[in-house]
Amino acid sequence: MINPPHEVVIIGSGPAGLTAALYCARADLHPIVLEGSMPGGQLITTTEVENFPGFVDGISGSDLVETIKSQAKKFGTEFKYATVSEIIFQDGHFKLYIDNDNDNDNENAIYTKSVIIATGARPRKLGLVSEEKYWSKGVTSCATCDGFFYRGREVCVVGGGDSAMEEALFLTRFCPKVFIIHRRDKLRASVVMAERARKNEKIEFVWNKKITEILGDDSLKGLQVTGVKLEDTNTGETSTLDIGGVFLGIGHIPNTEIVKELVATDEHGYAITHPNSTSTDQEGMFVCGDAQDSVYRQAITAAGTGCMAALEAERYLESL
Repeated sequence: MINPPHEVVIIGSGPAGLTAALYCARADLHPIVLEGSMPGGQLITTTEVENFPGFVDGISGSDLVETIKSQAKKFGTEFKYATVSEIIFQDGHFKLYIDNDNDNDNENAIYTKSVIIATGARPRKLGLVSEEKYWSKGVTSCATCDGFFYRGREVCVVGGGDSAMEEALFLTRFCPKVFIIHRRDKLRASVVMAERARKNEKIEFVWNKKITEILGDDSLKGLQVTGVKLEDTNTGETSTLDIGGVFLGIGHIPNTEIVKELVATDEHGYAITHPNSTSTDQEGMFVCGDAQDSVYRQAITAAGTGCMAALEAERYLESL
């Protein structure tokens, strides 16, 4: 027997999902948030957040998440530590399979009239053990979020596309020298962005090199990265570059695998939503935050689209 469907289930517990939960709860929709394998999303890996409105002295990413979560709980949001493995739309509602459970008769399956996808995105990484060791301690993927903390340090940006150029140009506001490390001798970036980077006196290109190890000093507090080991992609020769921070500009991977059968995605995997909306071609499914935003990827913009998704879900439910 099918359990009575919920009004709305939110998948993901970063700023997008939590804001959606807050708005849905205040609309008396009794939302359930499935927090996934990484409760709080990427924001919990950010040591200090200084650009989220309302916090004059800054706030840690984890504290910001907990603050919004507490606010959503106050109005009746229910939270579950669960990961969704598959979503099926049938008989006018969604069936969510939890974890690796694909038994259609399982009582733990969740039924809902609407779904808000707020699964976010994960940074594309180099795959190094040392990269994980120094993540948020000198290795990051967001200059806009973290650049201020590297003031006065020489840093490097990895990548050759527009994202890498944007990261490097932004960092020149704080850093005396920014090295762009690229494994080839030609950029993938647009001509305009490449020229801007080339003309900036603080930017230096390191061609035909890849990082094989990130070096650091564990005795330091806060930022611990001290340099990188490089390998020439043509000759195999190795070298060392002394820097105080590594910024990855090689893109993000949206966490949209579970919705690809229901929602169209672009060439990079980001969910395609209707213009000025979080709605999709799948009736009753809304996507917000970094799962559909390949441009801004900020906590505040994610929260904004979470608000949009909640309002649109409310209107959808009223129309049923």
